[in-house]
Amino acid sequence: MADEKRRGDAIIELEDKQPNGHHFDAAPRPQPAMSSAPVAQLANNPVVSILTYCGSSILMTVANKFVVNGHDFNLNCFLLAVQSAVCLTAITTAKATGFISFRDFESGQAKKWFPISLLLIGMIYTSTKALQFLSIPVYTIFKNLTIILIAYGEVLWFGGSVTGMALLSFGLMIMSSVIAAWADIQHVLESYGGDAMTGEAAEQISTLNAGYMWMLMNCLCTASFTLGMRKRIKLTNFKDFDTMFYNNLLSLPVLLIGSLFLENWSPANLALNFPPEQRSYLIGAMIFTGLSSILISYASANCMRVTSSTTYSMVGSLNKLPIAISGLMFFGDPVTVPKVGAIFVGFVSGIVYTVSKIWQKEQQNKGQGGGGILPTTTSASSQSMRDSLKS
Repeated sequence: MADEKRRGDAIIELEDKQPNGHHFDAAPRPQPAMSSAPVAQLANNPVVSILTYCGSSILMTVANKFVVNGHDFNLNCFLLAVQSAVCLTAITTAKATGFISFRDFESGQAKKWFPISLLLIGMIYTSTKALQFLSIPVYTIFKNLTIILIAYGEVLWFGGSVTGMALLSFGLMIMSSVIAAWADIQHVLESYGGDAMTGEAAEQISTLNAGYMWMLMNCLCTASFTLGMRKRIKLTNFKDFDTMFYNNLLSLPVLLIGSLFLENWSPANLALNFPPEQRSYLIGAMIFTGLSSILISYASANCMRVTSSTTYSMVGSLNKLPIAISGLMFFGDPVTVPKVGAIFVGFVSGIVYTVSKIWQKEQQNKGQGGGGILPTTTSASSQSMRDSLKS
């Protein structure tokens, strides 16, 4: 409007009954059980889910950047509402034809899931705003900082641990973000002349600063959404299409109200957001992003279900290289030595973190513990937070 371990408690099988004991009303799939087994195996395969999430995230990032490219676009809530409406229409149609199945709407479940939908709105909205002011390579580099927040959130609320090698990767992630910001500022000063306080260079740097602030808010919203959604999925026993249905259904009215009351719908602003010479392309791109959101919604929920929230975030960071290349290819982002260096350092940080999670898992399998450095003992406050998440 983003570590290859697979924990058993993150694999949630949908039972024949809902938690309140009522049977599902959705019609069964017409395929026989034998033919659906390979499909189920693919859906629960961590490698397949990760690859699907990578491809869909690239597609979604490029499509959203195309729509919000340029600082004149300011109908972000409307863009997200279109995405939710298209996604919701598609999956309800698929359910009506018997192609997929998911739970019917229940007000009790909706009340429990509504905070997650609000976090999703915050995550996607801040993402589109950050993409509006930052290039795709810089956006993907800064997105790595979310991993640090999620990793320590898992320490506090899920009893996770962070090893020394993981801390090294965090340092590399921060370094890559600093290099990327410095490269952007240097490019502006060299391109527009003057200094950072006067002239057109100061205006461009002010735009970059706005993008960095939106990126910070996006990291906070993404970490909160990822951790909260992981816990809520385990408590509600939701599967992928259940998550997609409730996320889009509960987000749509909020986004429509926000667009109608907070965004400018005057003819002049509509002409600014949808110039006549680009109107058909932009409208088509918005519908396409809605269709793309179906894939990213399913892929992200499925990746989180069969792996872990840290893995889910880490996969997005390892995906930065093809995403950055797409920005250079489709949007003409400047190729500079510092920017390429920042991308490389960020990519290395992802590899280091992945290796650290593999080693940590091997140690745990051998009964040697996780080798965590960050404190993982349960204090009274952290235990209280964990207990509150169970409700």
